Amino acid sequence: MTESSGTPAAGGPPGTTPAPPSDLTGVLRSRGYHALLLAAALIGLPIAVVAFGFLAAVTATQKWLWQSLPTSFGWDQPKWWYVVLVLTLAGVLVGLVVVGLPGRGGHIPAGGMGGGLTQPIDLGGALLAAALALVMGAVIGPEAPLIALGGGLAILAANRTRLRDSGQGVALIAAAGSAAAIATIFGNPLVAVVLMLEVVGFAGSQVLLVVLPAMVSSGIGALIFTGMGNWTGIKVPSLAVPGLPAATVVGGDLLWVIPLAVLAAVGAALCRRLGLWVAHRAETNTVLVTTGAGLLVGACGAAYTLITGRTALDVLQSGQGALPALVSSPASWSIATLVLLLAFKGVAYGLSLGSFRGGPTFPAVFLGAVIGVLVGPLPGLGTTAGIAIGMTAATTAVLRLPVTSSVLVVLLLGPQGSSQLPIILVAAVAAMVTAVALDGRRERGAPRPAAPAPGAPSPGEHESNT
Repeated sequence: MTESSGTPAAGGPPGTTPAPPSDLTGVLRSRGYHALLLAAALIGLPIAVVAFGFLAAVTATQKWLWQSLPTSFGWDQPKWWYVVLVLTLAGVLVGLVVVGLPGRGGHIPAGGMGGGLTQPIDLGGALLAAALALVMGAVIGPEAPLIALGGGLAILAANRTRLRDSGQGVALIAAAGSAAAIATIFGNPLVAVVLMLEVVGFAGSQVLLVVLPAMVSSGIGALIFTGMGNWTGIKVPSLAVPGLPAATVVGGDLLWVIPLAVLAAVGAALCRRLGLWVAHRAETNTVLVTTGAGLLVGACGAAYTLITGRTALDVLQSGQGALPALVSSPASWSIATLVLLLAFKGVAYGLSLGSFRGGPTFPAVFLGAVIGVLVGPLPGLGTTAGIAIGMTAATTAVLRLPVTSSVLVVLLLGPQGSSQLPIILVAAVAAMVTAVALDGRRERGAPRPAAPAPGAPSPGEHESNT
């Protein structure tokens, strides 16, 4: 998705006039909408294959750059200077893509998961910028380029059919294509459907019209992703939280949930605010800012590995690879290491949100899990509840999608998800309220424009009047 299109108005995509609610039954019975559902199912097949290929290529190149190449040099882990060099180069290359190709590299992750549809002409730059950032260690996830990939390819296909005459039809197919592309990267195709609902922003009965194509396309996409992995033997990353101890909600959890959710939301909001600050400065000095941000992200990884002796990959990348080790054996991480990881990865995440291209979700989930492991030993809480609260609050504060964040965390927790549902819902609400309150405080504290001098033209007044 690109950031420039804005959030669609409630009731339908930009430039379209939604059908009145009374027409919902008629739309669902119409042959045209049945054809749209069939198109959504059919388009999910090739998009899922292409999305799988994109992730497989990124994963393989990432593994070569950060594991195979250092091993060939005789290193057991990347050297600190290697980390700084690669991330600085990533900043240069991503900056050049942003200024040199149409679409400015696609959606800026500091903006969350919102934005308009990615047009086919912008797709190449969006995928290249995201691939470079993902491969070279930026602290972002792959979900945003997958959304752009699915939506862009769907629009490309729709423009070659009679659907091109219907703005709403193209938008629905684009949403279905995006759902197919991200159907399993979150671990469950249901998350794709909920995500598209909150991102697209349809209102009232119109929700059903976008849900059905997204459901059929994401279901097909999930089958293709699973089948491709089994048939080819190629493993692509998906978000999962294994090895959590069994837990039930107790009184202590309910006492801790609001203060911990507020704490996690404040931390995540600070990362997002840093990203927005960097993004603002990258508007005019793009290559300089992305290069500087890459250097600083690399420095965060280098400092972490020099201080702790652990791999810089704990700090770099989205956190998918480090998440299983974190939650399955939290006792193996010292408190000092976890605090350093939270600090360095938080700063690197904020810098990446505003300078690189990719998705904001996975690092937020990881940072929330780190907070959960840190607070788990608190009296009456427990690691599972702490992780559930931390992940929900951090993800909600960054994405501003409380329903998607809640569903995602429930599914990530697996068998423990249902038991933690009450605190997950409370954490999502507390985090959303906190994030919005922080936004309001920032707006109140922003300097007001100076009043014009007496006799001076007011803003917007034509200068020829002077």
